Amino acid sequence: MPNDKRTDAKLQSLQAQGCLNRRPEAVTDLLFREDDFFDPRDLVQVKYEMLRRVRHEGLPVSRASAVFGLSRPAYYQAQFTFAQEGLPGLTPKKRGPRGGHKLTEEVIEFVAQERTKNDSMGVSVLAGLVAGRFGVKVHPRSVERALARLKKKRV
Repeated sequence: MPNDKRTDAKLQSLQAQGCLNRRPEAVTDLLFREDDFFDPRDLVQVKYEMLRRVRHEGLPVSRASAVFGLSRPAYYQAQFTFAQEGLPGLTPKKRGPRGGHKLTEEVIEFVAQERTKNDSMGVSVLAGLVAGRFGVKVHPRSVERALARLKKKRV
């Protein structure tokens, strides 16, 4: 692939959208090596072509995953998400919890009330009170952040 402004812009776009293949050198499929249309850096394109080859050309899953630089579990995950969501399903998703699942509104309200009673109370003590009251272990830094967000909302 020629190194010009267009490819640099595509690289930046792939990074921004989380679609940059971290291992483009692992893609050994001939089309991705010989044709500029096929970009081994584009993870969505790599996954789609891998799925297409298995489904329409009968390439075995183990061979397809090898030439496209992905694992067999990655193939099956891509197959499942593609069947459920179509092409957007091949876009990588962020991992981990989606937000403060332990610090519910009720917990934050409790922390705020306790801090109002004694504004010199440290976040470690507040985290301990949350554990005692709600049975949820939270990190003191999470309590500190929640209080900062609450303070921002009120200002």
